[in-house]
Amino acid sequence: MVKGANASLAALSENASSVIVSLSWSSPSGEGDADVSVLLLGANGKVRGNADFYFYNNPAAADGTVQLLGPTPTENGSEDRIRLDLTAFPGDIDRIIIAASRHQRAHFGELENIRLDLTDGSGDGLLGFSIADAGAESAFVFGEIYRRAQAWKFRAIGQGYDSGLAGLATDYGIEIDEDDDGDGDQAGEPSPFDASGEGEGEDNAAPAVERGARTPVSATPVEAQRAPRADALAGVPVQRSAEPAAPKAPAAVPARRLRTAKKKVTLPKAPKVSLAENEAWRTARLFPASSLKSDREREMRATSVLLAVMTQVPEFGRRLTAAFGAPAGRMETFTEVSLPNGDTPRRPDGVIRVERAGKLWTALVETKTNGNALKSEQIQDYLDIAARRGYEAVITLSNDVALEGSSLVEVKTDGRRKHKVALWHLSWAEVTHQAQLLIRHEGVRNEAHAWLLQELLHYLQHENSGCHGFQNMGPAWVPVRNGIDEETLSPGDPRTVQVVESWERLIRQVCLRLGGELGTKVVPVQRAKRGTDPQSRRAELAGRLCVDGQLHAEIRVEGAPGILAIVADLRMGRLRTSIEVPAPEQGYPLTWVKKLMKQLGEAPADLHVQTLLDGETVGPRGTLERLRPEPGDLLPRGSERITGFRLTLSKSVGSTRGNAETGFIRGVDAAVDLFHSGVVTQLERPRPAQHAKATEASA
Repeated sequence: MVKGANASLAALSENASSVIVSLSWSSPSGEGDADVSVLLLGANGKVRGNADFYFYNNPAAADGTVQLLGPTPTENGSEDRIRLDLTAFPGDIDRIIIAASRHQRAHFGELENIRLDLTDGSGDGLLGFSIADAGAESAFVFGEIYRRAQAWKFRAIGQGYDSGLAGLATDYGIEIDEDDDGDGDQAGEPSPFDASGEGEGEDNAAPAVERGARTPVSATPVEAQRAPRADALAGVPVQRSAEPAAPKAPAAVPARRLRTAKKKVTLPKAPKVSLAENEAWRTARLFPASSLKSDREREMRATSVLLAVMTQVPEFGRRLTAAFGAPAGRMETFTEVSLPNGDTPRRPDGVIRVERAGKLWTALVETKTNGNALKSEQIQDYLDIAARRGYEAVITLSNDVALEGSSLVEVKTDGRRKHKVALWHLSWAEVTHQAQLLIRHEGVRNEAHAWLLQELLHYLQHENSGCHGFQNMGPAWVPVRNGIDEETLSPGDPRTVQVVESWERLIRQVCLRLGGELGTKVVPVQRAKRGTDPQSRRAELAGRLCVDGQLHAEIRVEGAPGILAIVADLRMGRLRTSIEVPAPEQGYPLTWVKKLMKQLGEAPADLHVQTLLDGETVGPRGTLERLRPEPGDLLPRGSERITGFRLTLSKSVGSTRGNAETGFIRGVDAAVDLFHSGVVTQLERPRPAQHAKATEASA
């Protein structure tokens, strides 16, 4: 769509009663992000009250009409999704504004690929709208969904604000007091809204626009003539024009002013001292894994454990199911349910049902553990059953990692059926990743939930659970390696594409594991021309593998001074991890190299350091062990300009499929961990301008 264009949602899809709005963007520096928001407007173009403003501290409506599903990392940036139930909005809601703003009024012009996409309830794309002219704006109205003759339509707007979230929200009847330097939790002054919804008066309190301790902001009520529904602001005084005083009503008990900052429980960094007499004593576990004897037992136990924890820890259950389009509501899960399918009933491993406003969302779950592959015939039967029974999704769960453009199972879709069923995949590595983020970094609401997640995490990481994620490079791995060693591998061999796909799955799993441990966004970087489809990109990498015998990957770690490059040289049996650090913009070269040596004081002695020069000239290089006493050896002899430094660590990796301790997969994990902890964490984080230049240079 272009700016100003509109479209009828009903004309685009028969399943447009519930839609997902996705706002996405990318950042050259990897640092940029934005926060989505939704405003509900009446016929006068204003909100009815502060409760019609949904943002990071007020992410969902009690009736389920609006749900901010939260950001998820993408290959090149971030995507934030909003779920809207258009059938449940009250009649006095005329327009739904979709917007986003940047923290501390950073500019949208610093972001790239700014885009809105809208999909229907079955996941089919309906429309898209890109904003290509962003500049100094710090907030944007992307578009609006509005009523016309009892039908919903979408209009692409693309209106920017240089006054940030405050300016945008004020236009629609919300008054915001922005204070980026304040402390929204001052003693004796409780914040007027608690997203947890606990305590009295929770339905009448107005949300304060505050983001934890980072951006304490408060929303104040608008004037009476701009807020026709003052009852939405119960407990907040509204200024009215002078008129005869009405008889005083009995004094009402003031609504409880709830706090914005929710208490979060995370695992302590240092475990408590054990009371066991000796190390042979084993801690009692809620979910024991050592007694499992067969793959069938592992599948049944893993499914039951995961689904049970999802229902008992709302934050965890919502995080997993929101990605599949499930609504926020009361969740129940079931295992080993028998469903009719001709003469032979089928028994999926699990069923997830979510109720909201009298409506049910249902997904069938099929689980595999211990590296067992999903079966196409089985998944096809579940899709057919789900379509006949009006279920919304089939979720597959295994050690494998899904890739864009590469199906884990081949299934057929009957186009004659009006009811469409979405097929989703979840890897055990992603389940572990989400559990780690919650209990180690973001926190949950109470200690019991944290303990349940800890028990789940212990189970998933137990050597006998079978839930260890991607662990096998596949049947093509050994023939391709032999072909590389013997120089008999031919270009176009389809097995090379299979190896490239396995490598990509491994890198994605490395990102999930590292991101869960660090509590930051870690994503793979894909270097490809715009418009290149995934299969063409993999075919190009497979051709490169035939020529040089190497597998290449890059990952971006939030907060790192550059992109981490990973090269697996299958001819040499070596794995190289590296990062390029930009040279400072001011100062003297000798000062730069001395400072770099100081930063790398605890780095491995065999770390290779190379000076990067302007042009194609190879700069001075050497190991850290040799350079520490003579850092000046990194300076060029001539007048070439130093643009940065490349730090590289090379380690040998195993050649097996990954089941052995010295296997290739474990070797890649160990090499990335060593490089990140021993090198990257010691480097000084550059200023944003430097970071952007480093990323641009690496591209």
